[in-house]
Amino acid sequence: MAEISRGSDGGIDATDAAILDMLEADGRATLSQLATGSGLSVSAVQSRVQKLEKRGIIKGYRAVIDYERRGLPISAFVSVTPLDYSRESEIPDKLHDLDGVVSCYSIAGAPSFILLVRVATPSRLEELLNLIHRTVPVSTETTVILQTYF
Repeated sequence: MAEISRGSDGGIDATDAAILDMLEADGRATLSQLATGSGLSVSAVQSRVQKLEKRGIIKGYRAVIDYERRGLPISAFVSVTPLDYSRESEIPDKLHDLDGVVSCYSIAGAPSFILLVRVATPSRLEELLNLIHRTVPVSTETTVILQTYF
């Protein structure tokens, strides 16, 4: 489990950090479970969670999916390097809605972005890479994920 930054700029105290750690481990934890784990009352935990949501520290809640069972057994990281850096800022918006692109990260280094993609077959991965190249002027390098440990 990642440790939450507790710096003064984030305004997270130890109790908020404990609540965030519990929610990160189990996004479906009940207010009662969070209260037990934090030593607060249910109403106090509810108030803190609402404040963390309003401040944008809690951005949402998600299900953890077994993508192989869902029919998307192939996951890959696609490093994306713009061919025209004057249009670099357009790349995330243009790739956002492509079927198979899960997330886009801006990174430091030679590639400007790394995409996480999930597809059903190797041929679908090839089709997605071709679509990326048709959508934006970029070069790519693909790393297929064999196994995720955490």
